[in-house]
Amino acid sequence: MSIPARLDRHLRLPVIAAPMFLGSGPDLVVEVCRSGMIGSFPALNQRGSAGYEAWLVDIAGRLADHPAAAPFGVNLIAHRSNPRLGADLELTVKHRVPLVITSLGAAREVVEAVHAYGGVVFHDVVNIRHARKAAEAGVDGIVAVCAGAGGHGGTLSPFALVHEIREFYPGTIVLSGAISHGSDVVAARALGADLAYVGTRFLATREALVAEDQKRMMVDATAADILYTPNISGVPANFLRQSMLRIGLDPDNLPMPGRLDMNEAKAWKAVWSAGQGVGAIKDVPPAAELCERLVVEYREALQRLRGDPFAPASHASATAEDATR
Repeated sequence: MSIPARLDRHLRLPVIAAPMFLGSGPDLVVEVCRSGMIGSFPALNQRGSAGYEAWLVDIAGRLADHPAAAPFGVNLIAHRSNPRLGADLELTVKHRVPLVITSLGAAREVVEAVHAYGGVVFHDVVNIRHARKAAEAGVDGIVAVCAGAGGHGGTLSPFALVHEIREFYPGTIVLSGAISHGSDVVAARALGADLAYVGTRFLATREALVAEDQKRMMVDATAADILYTPNISGVPANFLRQSMLRIGLDPDNLPMPGRLDMNEAKAWKAVWSAGQGVGAIKDVPPAAELCERLVVEYREALQRLRGDPFAPASHASATAEDATR
């Protein structure tokens, strides 16, 4: 397994609480990091670069009181359509953010700027072509956003995407897509991923910035309530069907992309995104409590595997067992 040393420090579980647009903020990040997992947020969750810096100062200050806390990360949209990229990157470098997760473009200049102060860069992808570009840009890790992920999820099975990335990429692989339970984290590791990317499950916590109605809707939802469509934001993404009905949209007869009377930011606020893992959400706990559950579930899953007759305790016993067949 390959986790950069700077991120592995104080990590109790190989989990990143994904940076969720409109959902992740300082309180969620701090509670996750204090619990021994990596918390993160999108820079664009603040309306301007000054607000972004204020969050960086707040998070770093609060984590300084907890020397055993895991590191945190920020998400930067590394595309020319983001007018704040230059200013936000400058602040990221100034405050030496441990982990930077880039989206919509693996920019070598971002990688070099972060590496210059010893930071780590991951980049999220939905296919092999983008994964190869990220590897060429020199990123430290690739986030494989697979089928079932909230937001701009991909369509590929994790069994396909992780294996194909590993064929050419020796760095860190992070798996995203309907990961809601500690046993899912075990499965991600068994598949060959180094870290699990947990989004939707952390959206249904007390610290998440989304509306209480949205949290309750996720508690009541199942995977069948998730619709993958480009007709909301113009880019294929997963959304809750009930949130469309709530504002008078018919999920089975949506206007064509670009025909909704709202810009992209307003669309994401009006129609609520979630991943297929919503069926595992039964309540809205504090983030620290959820983190403890994930740890217990992870350990219980490993214990079950130790009792699996197809998972011998040692190579020697495996050899002996094979010899009797």
